[in-house]
Amino acid sequence: TNGTLCDQGHKVSIKKIDQPSPITSLAVHPVSQSDVAKLTTALNRLTAEDPTLRWNPEPATREMILSGMGTAHLDIAVKKAQSKFGVNLTTSVPKVPFRETITKTSKAEYTHKKQTGGAGQYARVFLRLESLPDDEQFEFDSEVFGGSISGPYITAVQKGCRQALESGALAGYPMTGVKAVVYDGKEHPVDSKEIAFQIAGRECFKKAALAADPVLLEPVYEITVSVPAENMGDIMGDLNSRRARVLGMDQD
Repeated sequence: TNGTLCDQGHKVSIKKIDQPSPITSLAVHPVSQSDVAKLTTALNRLTAEDPTLRWNPEPATREMILSGMGTAHLDIAVKKAQSKFGVNLTTSVPKVPFRETITKTSKAEYTHKKQTGGAGQYARVFLRLESLPDDEQFEFDSEVFGGSISGPYITAVQKGCRQALESGALAGYPMTGVKAVVYDGKEHPVDSKEIAFQIAGRECFKKAALAADPVLLEPVYEITVSVPAENMGDIMGDLNSRRARVLGMDQD
């Protein structure tokens, strides 16, 4: 913890110890609802007592990630969370935070119609999806003219598109690099509601995304590998088997 215990009349300051960075990680999952409430407190206390432990939430996979100096180190931390802090945990290999995107422009139309005896729900949406550059996540635009869809309903369509964006079209992963353009539609003077256009926008987005040849995007990490010259061939073979791209080599 880099704290120093000493006599008040003779204060001693010792140079701070630089802690090594974690080398492996596990996803930790609370067993019961009572464990959920105590999880954050337990992780904070574990990392306060052992600075080589780190934890962070991973929004993309909705997991709590505990990192440390090895599998034995993490196993001890998980057991300590149970014995000392009363939190029962299970562990798993962290999920890979994949993303999805589209590879071509597509169009789709969707009509949401629901009648329940009284006032029903009605919304018709025409949507076009286009690819965006890699550094842009999502963009929404409207080309509706002539009042075929009212302003509040266009906002509802955008909300539906964002909902579909989070669940993906191919494997349930969030989508990125997509522009959605609503270019036409139809509303009913009595049955049209914002929720109807939200549903229509969501389902139309899914339909258009499937027609736009969706693909999975893998995360890319930049690493530096130091290895003795006699092991260079083996390491290069291992990297190639993992589809790594070698950007350069330096020899000391």
